[in-house]
Amino acid sequence: MSPNSTANRTVPTLRRAWQWLVWPVWNRDQRRLRAPLRAVAPLVCSFLALALLQPAIRAQFDHPVVEAVEALALAAVLVGTVLGSARLLDRRPVADYGLSLDRQWWRSFAVGGAVATALHAGALAVAVAAGWATITGVAGGAGALPFPAAMAVVFAYVAVAASWEEFIFRGAMLSNLAEGADGYVPRWAAAAVAVCCSSAVFAALHAGKITDPAQYGYYLLAGLVLGGVYALTGDLALPMGFHVWYNYAMSAVFGLGVSQRTPELLVVDLVGPTRWVGETGLLHVGFAAVGGVALLAYVRWRDGPLRVADDVTRWTGGGAKSEDTGT
Repeated sequence: MSPNSTANRTVPTLRRAWQWLVWPVWNRDQRRLRAPLRAVAPLVCSFLALALLQPAIRAQFDHPVVEAVEALALAAVLVGTVLGSARLLDRRPVADYGLSLDRQWWRSFAVGGAVATALHAGALAVAVAAGWATITGVAGGAGALPFPAAMAVVFAYVAVAASWEEFIFRGAMLSNLAEGADGYVPRWAAAAVAVCCSSAVFAALHAGKITDPAQYGYYLLAGLVLGGVYALTGDLALPMGFHVWYNYAMSAVFGLGVSQRTPELLVVDLVGPTRWVGETGLLHVGFAAVGGVALLAYVRWRDGPLRVADDVTRWTGGGAKSEDTGT
């Protein structure tokens, strides 16, 4: 037997063995990682980046500079995560995450923000009427900064943080889980599984704000609302606008936040039971559910009958979708 014939048999055998070895993590047809890894990699990588940056920033800067520097660092991590995911992990255009950033996108972003702001206005009105809250002042808590500057810094921080969460949990995690499940179950079921799984992770990673296991329900509901809207539109504009302004309006505009100290346009003294008026209280749970209905109604009015968006379950980046469905 000649050495050449032995080599001719050995090389294909080694190639098949290597393909078998990497099959659980690598989609050879699509030339990218499998869906579960693509779903969690942006979260893990950005958390590692923040774990390195935040201690260094907080060791070097004090209030009020530290908040602005942290917002810039988080923005850099967000941009790096989006671009890295698009080019290295998903092999898709950034716009395919639902980040077209065109005029229609910003219009939807504004609608989401308006709905979120109206919800907190309603929540404050109910709390005041029930005797659970009292408005004690206007434009307070700015600290060393002028009030407009303090509000701008807080908005920048909240906007970047909420946008990061929307990209991580909806744009990257939900879409990749839906792609992975598509082909094994009907499209609607693939989207439902992805919404539920991403919402569960979203709720779990807010454990630092939880003092009672029942409070996970609030964050689970938020994940289902935001994820459901994304699954129906394939667009981050509505959930991102809603999330940014929900967080900002709660704390900085209507003074209803308790987990973060921010300047407040309306200075509010919350005296009602935490079960009702806490950040995860039933008042906010109820208004969050109303917000979800309002967002769905807007999508129904704008797009027609509600259905899973094609972009959420079908990958078209880097060429046509292969027969190796979704994984």
